[in-house]
Amino acid sequence: MKKTFFVCVATTLLFTSCASILSGSKAKVTVKNDEVRTPVSISYDGKTENNIFLPYTIKVKRGFSPTTITTFAPGYENSTVKVKKTFNGTTLWNILLGGVPGMAIDAATGAMMKPTTKEVFIPMHQIGTVEQVVTENTPTIATEERVSRDNVGGTSLERTIIRWYFDSAPQGARVFWRVISSIPDEVKNTNELFLGNTPFEETRSFNILGLTYENSRDVQIEIKVKRKGYMDQTKRFNIRQAIDQQEISSFFDLVEDK
Repeated sequence: MKKTFFVCVATTLLFTSCASILSGSKAKVTVKNDEVRTPVSISYDGKTENNIFLPYTIKVKRGFSPTTITTFAPGYENSTVKVKKTFNGTTLWNILLGGVPGMAIDAATGAMMKPTTKEVFIPMHQIGTVEQVVTENTPTIATEERVSRDNVGGTSLERTIIRWYFDSAPQGARVFWRVISSIPDEVKNTNELFLGNTPFEETRSFNILGLTYENSRDVQIEIKVKRKGYMDQTKRFNIRQAIDQQEISSFFDLVEDK
């Protein structure tokens, strides 16, 4: 206790923040669901962690805004919970020690807030067994008739539904996507289409005509983010990998266009 007191005194005199040092800018929250035995993915604060088992402890931003936690796994409906924030009592050290500059730093870093709970239960509802989902997503192609962009409708992969999630810092960037194909006779390239603004999250289909599981490795989706005053950023994602992971997601750290 004495050490903590002297640390706060020293940092206050140096115009730093007691809560920022003692608590940090992130806090641990354990996501729980004892019924789910399969690997899941967890999305929160603009990042996604894959192939993990619940319960699992994540580090959420303190800040003033609630943190939205989303879990998704094959055979389960996507599930979302919000973790609200409350006042972090450690900030009171700044008041007791007269550290007004320290309080300003706590406010700026979000350290003056903390999650209202250290554990959160997230419900996950099955929509069928994993085996059923895999079977439904398996392409149904007649071996004697090859699908092409002019001969479509023979594969369920043309309408495969996956999770799309993109975020950026700063947020509010415009997101565009297009198809890049090395087999234009089967799957054609497309022009850029507007997807939405960051943070963007939606469960939607590819709607790529002529797409099969066999040719999906030769097809990519290009994601471009644009924001006034910042340089455009582009990333490409292989369709085969997106199908296997059942998602396309990424975070863009935008760079100012000076």
